[in-house]
Amino acid sequence: MDSDNITASEPSRDDGIRSEVRTAYLVINCVISVVGMVGNGLVIYVTGFRMKRTVNSIWFLNLALADFLFTAFLIFYTIVVSQWPFGLFMCKLNAFVSVLNMFASVFLLMAISLDRCLCTCAVVWARNNRTVCKAQLVSVAIWLMAMVCSIPYATFRKPFGNERATYCVYSGDITQRLILLIFRFIMAFLFPFLVITASHVTIGVRTRRLQSARKQRSRRIIISVILAFFLCWLPFHVFLFLDFSTPGNPQLRDIVFTAGPLTVSLAFLNSCLNPILYVFMCDEFQKKLKQSIFLVFESALAEDRDTSQKSESAVPVQSSGTVTSRHN
Repeated sequence: MDSDNITASEPSRDDGIRSEVRTAYLVINCVISVVGMVGNGLVIYVTGFRMKRTVNSIWFLNLALADFLFTAFLIFYTIVVSQWPFGLFMCKLNAFVSVLNMFASVFLLMAISLDRCLCTCAVVWARNNRTVCKAQLVSVAIWLMAMVCSIPYATFRKPFGNERATYCVYSGDITQRLILLIFRFIMAFLFPFLVITASHVTIGVRTRRLQSARKQRSRRIIISVILAFFLCWLPFHVFLFLDFSTPGNPQLRDIVFTAGPLTVSLAFLNSCLNPILYVFMCDEFQKKLKQSIFLVFESALAEDRDTSQKSESAVPVQSSGTVTSRHN
């Protein structure tokens, strides 16, 4: 994710960030990073090694992989609030990988929503054409498209600073920056949000004839998915556009550099919510996860029992014959 100047400010601007906001930002980032990596790591393990290879497991595995890398690179955005000590290569690599995983995560959410919509509205077609091979091809296409969308954001990033500190900032002119802002807003928020909303609304309309319990659960999931995506990503894009207009407004600039980093954390929070909203509500996933946890504990306990048995059997026992031979 390219946060432009929201998380990497010039030295004179950095002095205006209140210490309590920075402390909260660091704590929130650490929590999001740990929870995101643990949650998505569990999804990667279960969908990649414990579940049967299906279309849904392909979606969830790729989404978890993107979200895992996304939250793992949050540590760099925690560091760049102060400065960037890693050089040109890591500056560009961090921008590329973060934006890549952002686009991949958003595109995969859109693909999952469309897939569920097709399964609900075109049951016969989905049964005949929805295959694991096609899901893998679509996943590869999504990663390739995310890579293409991410290249410009890495191209125009470079370290900039003076004797006091160095920052990984955007190096393009105003026109280039505005084009990339608009492109990211449309491709990473507006268009996916419209697709996700339309897909889940369609699912809700089609499932309104189902039993009340299942109907209420479906509604809760739909509302949670739409609200989570909207509330997590909208503030981030709004503050990017506010940051673009800060040079002529000192008061607005102070607001952006004070609250802007928190919107970055909020955007990363969506990658922690994805495993809960899209995977942990799946009965099959919960069953496989419980089985995996039980197997881990069972294996550990079994190993302890085997070790204790071996240690007991390894104790030498003196026979009467041995004692008699010594006296002779």
